[in-house]
Amino acid sequence: MCSAILIKLCLQSITRMTLYFCYLCLFLNPSGDVRSEQQYQQQKFLHQSPGPPYRKDQKRGDSRGKGRGGWQGEHQSSSEEMPRYITVSTFAQARAAEIKAMLKAVAQKSSNSLVFQTLPRHMRRRAMSHNIKRLPRRLQEVARKEAEKAVHQKKEQSKTKCRKARRRHVNLVAEFNRRQRKNIWLETHIWHAKRFHMVKKWGYCLGNSPTEKCYRACYRAMTNHCLLQDLSYYCCVELTGKENELLKQLARICSVDAGLTFGAASCLSGRFQGSLNLYRADRYPEDMLGPVTFIWKPRDGSENRQLWIWMHPALKQDILNELKAIFQCSDPEEICIPEPITTLNQEEKQMDVVQSLGKKRKKEGKEGDKAVPVKKIIGDGTRDPFQSYSWVSQTTGIVISDQTMEILRYRLIGPLSHSVLTETLKAASIQTVRTMVLNAFNPQSTKDNDKVRQLYLEGVPVECAHSFIWDQDICKNVTENKISEQELNKMRAQLLVPGSQLDLGPCESKIPILLVQQPGKMAGEDRPGWGSGWDIYLPKGWGMAFWIPFIYRGVRVGGLQEASKHSEYQRIPHTPDDFPDCPAGMQFAKELESSLLDKFKRRPPAKRANYVKLGTLSPFICPWGQLVKSWEERMKASEEFVHPSSPHAEHCATEGHGFCDPKPEVVKEASPETGEVEETMEISSEDAIKTEGDTGTQDFGERGEKLLMQLSAWCYPTSGKDRRPRLVSQLGGKEMTEDVLLPILMSYPRALVWVNLSLLRKGNPESHAMICIPTEDDLLHLSKDRLFCGPQEPKHRDIFKHKVQKLKENKRKKKEEDNVKAQESNPPSVPEKETTEECKDLVLGLWSGTLPDVTSHCSRTLLGYVTRGDFSLATGCGEALGFVSLTGLLYMLHSQPADKKGLVLLRTPASLQYRFARLSIEV
Repeated sequence: MCSAILIKLCLQSITRMTLYFCYLCLFLNPSGDVRSEQQYQQQKFLHQSPGPPYRKDQKRGDSRGKGRGGWQGEHQSSSEEMPRYITVSTFAQARAAEIKAMLKAVAQKSSNSLVFQTLPRHMRRRAMSHNIKRLPRRLQEVARKEAEKAVHQKKEQSKTKCRKARRRHVNLVAEFNRRQRKNIWLETHIWHAKRFHMVKKWGYCLGNSPTEKCYRACYRAMTNHCLLQDLSYYCCVELTGKENELLKQLARICSVDAGLTFGAASCLSGRFQGSLNLYRADRYPEDMLGPVTFIWKPRDGSENRQLWIWMHPALKQDILNELKAIFQCSDPEEICIPEPITTLNQEEKQMDVVQSLGKKRKKEGKEGDKAVPVKKIIGDGTRDPFQSYSWVSQTTGIVISDQTMEILRYRLIGPLSHSVLTETLKAASIQTVRTMVLNAFNPQSTKDNDKVRQLYLEGVPVECAHSFIWDQDICKNVTENKISEQELNKMRAQLLVPGSQLDLGPCESKIPILLVQQPGKMAGEDRPGWGSGWDIYLPKGWGMAFWIPFIYRGVRVGGLQEASKHSEYQRIPHTPDDFPDCPAGMQFAKELESSLLDKFKRRPPAKRANYVKLGTLSPFICPWGQLVKSWEERMKASEEFVHPSSPHAEHCATEGHGFCDPKPEVVKEASPETGEVEETMEISSEDAIKTEGDTGTQDFGERGEKLLMQLSAWCYPTSGKDRRPRLVSQLGGKEMTEDVLLPILMSYPRALVWVNLSLLRKGNPESHAMICIPTEDDLLHLSKDRLFCGPQEPKHRDIFKHKVQKLKENKRKKKEEDNVKAQESNPPSVPEKETTEECKDLVLGLWSGTLPDVTSHCSRTLLGYVTRGDFSLATGCGEALGFVSLTGLLYMLHSQPADKKGLVLLRTPASLQYRFARLSIEV
């Protein structure tokens, strides 16, 4: 600041001298004209006497050269640039404006630093930050204004500043409640936040992946040991009412053609957990809602039954609205508003009350307890806190209750999950039947061998499925009367032998739980039962009480990433990623496309892939609709399977239903919970979905159950001691002939099939990779050379490059014109709408506009897309999961040789290299 002030003073003196000079010139020459600088120099030169010094300077200037600033160059430039006359008023105004701008720039601070921070370092003192009198007198006034301004802008600081005060339980709970306004925390959130990368999804704050390097360790835990996951974010909807009414209305949102329903005998008894896919009421096989699991409460002699439906939080709103619609539950049973989230002002008021109680740090008494904010136990990110969560039907008496976050859910995966349960849990004495069963799981004497044998033969009896967790009053009582951790620590401190077992006696809590066994991998021949384990349901408030003992038993904890890998190694679809025909799956695909597109645009064009040249039409999203429509049109135009004289073709022509009838895609899926494969093929003809008593529906159900088995057998090659014919005969299928394939093509022209792909050679498949059909030359080359990885796609021409360059040039010219008009004080013209829209759509390296035929755009015919792919630690090679068109799959299998059945080509979006892979359908 000292140097700046000196400059300011010098500039002020210069200003005064300039003005004085201008006044002097005006006094000498009132007309306002002044002789030019050139004339003045000439007169001065004439009065000087010639001499040797001048000659020396002239010669010295000549020796420097013209470009070195000699006398000749200076004389020429001055004669060309210097004006003959100047106007004093104009000259003074211009110089005054420049000096004013210079003074303003010097006086203005370029940073947010304070006055004492602008001093030279040798003049700075620490006391200047709070004592203005320590500053130089010339700076005290400026510092005083800064201090007054800071007082008004300073926010009200918290009254508990020290870390010890911030770490008090009351203040921590208030802060945690404030941070849960938008995204709800699970009861294990604090534990996860210290060890996991947290993400905000579906209204919750969840752990995505561990911070430590344990990718392979988590796989080993699922394979050989035990992996623990917190699935409490899954939503639970409870239905209560008469069994007949429940089954009657629930039958409208599911179908027996897709597998077991709510009325299956094994599930209706309460012994087993079921899984199925839900649809809009009376809209099967269209308008899919998503997969769910359900559990019936065992019969207890009452007329009413209880049913729990568990679903992913991304599917909750659609399914809940559909349930309320079919049961006509428009009025809430009671207005149950959950515990409101305290705002910041309310928390501050609570703090004021707490501090006004006294100077003691420890709050005691009823008034102090009321002032302390209570820890939130219930929380649901998918539910509006100001709406009811229980609805009743006035006509049928069915009650729908939202039990999300009321019941906690943990999952143990791995062969040692049962050992972890038996070591952690201790059966209460009030349930003798369950005590017998738990002891028979872990036999310690020969007396229990008969019980174990009975369990193996008959399974768990219905009595063991009873649990007090179905009773909300008992769960509420258990949650509210839970002994706090602080009291338990006090009791442990009073033990005579530190670390010994704490005996609570009658005060010991008895927590009702429910154990559900997960069967693991059910489809396919390799690794049967992989990923099996247990799901444990707990009342709310007891999350950490069970979580920490599980951790002490040596389990490894996984997050969302490990859950995705668990379903990937089981080769079953993951919710909602692999359900492109439900609203949640479509929303997930759009969000993924948006994020990948933003990431693509952030990179410069030279550092990103040009997907137009690579022949990738849609690198960020899978166009399923265009894929199945293209195959439908290809088969309609082809005469290989469909002949005009065919009775099926005549029937379609007569009824008015052809291959091109628009229908949404419905995929074959497997339950993400139990691994049971479910067939949900699409029907193009409306004759198959008219009424329940129609023969078309029955025929469709019978055909749908056997179709996947036939496809699975057809995908196997004949090598390996005629494995495929044996499988076909065992499954009761037929060989691939036109008579067998034609009814399938007529019934499912736009169906997608869930397939598994294993690479033959090196390669790592990625999401949105293309599944293509190899040509005859590719298969011949592979037969001759076993090390042949695959062909390459020839480079395509970027037809949009010149358009992008032209738009950039027009944009640059438009900007220059706007700058010129702005200087001329003319308003800039409004850009045309067509140019703006064209600029928005055109991105260098991406296909613009409507996509062409996706199946024939590249040199290899497109069959489907990969939804998930990675290197598999189970098989030691790259594996992928995805969907293929059923029409295209039948076309490929029919045209391939017997020893090359099921061979396809994979190509990642950013590569030209095709790689061979083996396609299989696991049932």
